[in-house]
Amino acid sequence: MKTLFKNGTVIDGSGKAPFVGDVLIEDARIVAVGADITGEADRVVDIRGCQICPGLIDAHSHNDFFYDREDAEKYYRPFIEQGITTQITGNCSFSPFGVDEDTPYRDKIGGGLFDAKAPCSFAAFKERARGRLFVNLVPLIGQGSVRAGIAGYDPKPLSDEQLERELEHVREAMEGGAFGGSFGFMYEPSRYAPEKEITAFAKEVAKYGGIITIHPRACSIVSAEYPLLTKKSHLEMGLDEAVEIMHKAGCRLEYSHLIFTGQRSWKLLDKMLATFYREREKGNPIAYDNYAFHYGASVITVVFPEWYAALSREEAAKPVNRFKLQLTILMYRKVLGIDWDDMVIAYISDEHPEYEGKTIPQAAAEEGLSNLDMYLKLVDLSGRAGSIYLGKYYNDAIVRRLMEDELSIFMTDAWVEEKGLQNIAAFQTFPQFFLLGQRYGIPVEKIVRKMTGATADRFGIPERGYLKPGYRADLTVIDPKALSVDEKKPDARPGGIVHVYVNGVCALENGSFVGERAGEVVLKK
Repeated sequence: MKTLFKNGTVIDGSGKAPFVGDVLIEDARIVAVGADITGEADRVVDIRGCQICPGLIDAHSHNDFFYDREDAEKYYRPFIEQGITTQITGNCSFSPFGVDEDTPYRDKIGGGLFDAKAPCSFAAFKERARGRLFVNLVPLIGQGSVRAGIAGYDPKPLSDEQLERELEHVREAMEGGAFGGSFGFMYEPSRYAPEKEITAFAKEVAKYGGIITIHPRACSIVSAEYPLLTKKSHLEMGLDEAVEIMHKAGCRLEYSHLIFTGQRSWKLLDKMLATFYREREKGNPIAYDNYAFHYGASVITVVFPEWYAALSREEAAKPVNRFKLQLTILMYRKVLGIDWDDMVIAYISDEHPEYEGKTIPQAAAEEGLSNLDMYLKLVDLSGRAGSIYLGKYYNDAIVRRLMEDELSIFMTDAWVEEKGLQNIAAFQTFPQFFLLGQRYGIPVEKIVRKMTGATADRFGIPERGYLKPGYRADLTVIDPKALSVDEKKPDARPGGIVHVYVNGVCALENGSFVGERAGEVVLKK
């Protein structure tokens, strides 16, 4: 079937200036792109006043954990509704494959963040995903998931036999078409991997020309991952570790979600970017991805000290320990530059939905408690497992700087939550990037490039990211005048995304979700 999109502003993903023209697709391929395409078509779609570009690519996702759910549509629909047709998955050390199906550690494959319904080999994952995907998935193999499948959360170094088993999973995935691997050094069990294991994993990926993505040990000026007193900030140390892995393994490196958690971290922007550019000048292939909003998902225990958590209820209630706790949390907040009102409650428990969407001070005022007492109550009610959205990842100036920087590409790093307040990033990120581009005067072709061609180039994604004859017919049509987001309603559908096609199949028509499962597991060539 031939479909002709007429009279749109064509933005081809290369960064070149847009032009008014047409795009012709036949079945799953782009046939022609030009100023005035003539000839017969089975369907003509007039997109006058709209922009047409390659399907948007989400550079950092975890949606590979939801493909086999019975209600999978709800996990993918919001991404299609913001124009996304392809997601790079397996980030932060987590993937639902790279695991023996009879592993006794099935519950640990997702690191406590994700539930792998049927962890398996990469070959089995490809087969099971066939015909079930709403978007295209570009797979990475997660080191934490592979390790968890072998040894659970055991912090001891793997034996030589176990390490070889880990590398066998890497080889199976890379030979089967995976694009690379990932580490997540803030999470169990990736945080336990010694240098020998880390280097071996990264080298194995590099043998196949794969990319490594790294969630660093620290995203703030101080963290629990390094000694308190260090010559450099912990944020810089996390990047230094990633750079060292790149050097030792000889791999391409994508530094995941460059953020500056807490106001005290904001002053490190220039130092962090200087490291990226210093490495680039040496010829090292390193870059990063970033968010559109100023906050992201976190845990209720973000400033809750481990020493207090270990106390009995009787010890915890003693005035001396209570005073020490108050000072410790105050120190954490001051050192990080985080206020109580930067914490928006996402989920505490099924029994306490009344807290969702409120800041700590709002909840405290309603119950006549101090901010500290309210916070401790929420920690207790959630069994120390509650979730929040934490502010001060960025400010406007940092977001603009990163958007304009040539090394950045765009991502969501979000998923649809089972319960509680949703993360706006899963619903409205890419329209927000478009709107910020309009506000900051960034040419739309540069915004589109970071969402399409630049991301495809960085990860080596074949036949996607550009409007070119012979390429896959992943398309997004946008009405720039209708673009809108609603930060007061995190799960609202954004305005301005008109049509979305995945492999030539309509997934969104005139803003309405169609529901076709036309996605596929993209394989490295």
